[in-house]
Amino acid sequence: MDAMETDPPAGSIDLVRRVAAWAGHPLLPDQEDRLAAYAAWLEEEAIPAGGLGPREGPRLWGRHLADSLAFAAGWRDREPPAEILDVGSGVGLPGIPLAILWPETVVTTLDRGGRRIRLLRRATRVAGLVNVEVAQGDVFSVADEWESVVFRGAVKAPEAVGLTARLLDVGGTAVLGLSRRSEVPADARDLTNLAEALGLAAEVVEVPSGVLDATAWLLIMRLGE
Repeated sequence: MDAMETDPPAGSIDLVRRVAAWAGHPLLPDQEDRLAAYAAWLEEEAIPAGGLGPREGPRLWGRHLADSLAFAAGWRDREPPAEILDVGSGVGLPGIPLAILWPETVVTTLDRGGRRIRLLRRATRVAGLVNVEVAQGDVFSVADEWESVVFRGAVKAPEAVGLTARLLDVGGTAVLGLSRRSEVPADARDLTNLAEALGLAAEVVEVPSGVLDATAWLLIMRLGE
């Protein structure tokens, strides 16, 4: 693996193990090693390059890696999807942790920024991934239908719901990260109503603070169920 050797902070491996198990897709030791390599790259290359904020180093494992693995809850009690479109991937969150978790899933990381595209290509090499396709473009110009779509803060929540209705293939699943607050998001009801008006089954799911380092909320949407 083209990666620097860095020991993860104490408790960080337990954190990602816990959230992956909660989502119904436990990690294997090799996957933990790849996550550690990716985390080291985020700290030593991505943060200095501006791919994440300068103060994100201490929060990488909880706020970013474990949070990304929580998106796997969209496929609890289900087989992993064959493909995922990660909208506005940035430096690969949540797409790269999901690609590590599901090596048979083809993850397309989509972003508009040329610098972030270069960082994404570097990240896939560092993590030793062959199931990631890096694409540069605007999601509003994407015309294909996808089995699975994930959004982690790249577009506003109502826009993400509208994009889901357009991008999802029948039987597909989309997961939208809503917030990391203790209370249910104020717009949760409006978002589920919007999703249902567009023909999507929608559910707001709590990721408990006992699983992550703080409570998080996801909107899981499905088409054709």
